[in-house]
Amino acid sequence: MVKLHSINELDGHLQPLREKNRKIGFVPTMGALHEGHISLIKQAKAECDFVIVSIFVNPTQFNNPKDLEQYPRTESEDIALLEKNGCDFVFLPAVSEMYPNDYKAEKVDLDHIENTMEGKHRPGHFDGVVNIVSRFFRLVQPSRAYFGRKDFQQVAVVIEMVKQLKLPVKIVVVDTMRNPSGLAMSSRNLRLSEQELEQAVVISQVLNKGQSWAKTYSPAVTLEKMKRYFEDSALKLEYLQIVHPETLNDLNQYWVPGATACIASFCGEVRLIDNMEMVSSIEN
Repeated sequence: MVKLHSINELDGHLQPLREKNRKIGFVPTMGALHEGHISLIKQAKAECDFVIVSIFVNPTQFNNPKDLEQYPRTESEDIALLEKNGCDFVFLPAVSEMYPNDYKAEKVDLDHIENTMEGKHRPGHFDGVVNIVSRFFRLVQPSRAYFGRKDFQQVAVVIEMVKQLKLPVKIVVVDTMRNPSGLAMSSRNLRLSEQELEQAVVISQVLNKGQSWAKTYSPAVTLEKMKRYFEDSALKLEYLQIVHPETLNDLNQYWVPGATACIASFCGEVRLIDNMEMVSSIEN
């Protein structure tokens, strides 16, 4: 595996591959890698000629400075994991490399997508996502880029960004990986105590309950039952919404294929997000 730290190094290694029309798969990460990230790499390896992973804790997508400061950084372990799983390149840029003095911010009209759920509770977050992901796409020039479904709203933002900026990359969404308990794998799980890891399982439990209730009740009733169920837990709910899979508008009376429940909550001081389809996207 080749380690790259600068844009010049990146170009030097990837340009010969582009000239030979090799298919490059890209997995952007903020490090603290786990099996969820590895599932993205495995799919990229299956579909592309070469795979590059970026590790960059992007400061512009943190609206809480303390959250940025406490974000897990495990670079040596990450590199060992990437080597073990056959990654071809890892890009480890400094902040000054990604945001030079002459950097011009990218602007995309995300409309409602950025004003609900994560966007509502983390002002500026998706501006940061748009800027770093579009910059990576222009630097790496991948054929395909791989994202986990756990970051459901972020995926919607990236897909809309690619569409508006007319970037020649296919976005591939990979299902959420979960621990045996059902808890979605997340880099933030490293900050949870053993007791908190047990308490956090209620997040997947309430989503599974919702999936079951959706067979009988409307979105509004299902959501109310989910909120009541969650109230008995040790976690603090930030939001829980059932939304249209593309517009992210709230659903109330009628279900649509791919209707998704999204949740954010605090387990102690750690903020966790998750989501789950309430109605299969292939149902009519």
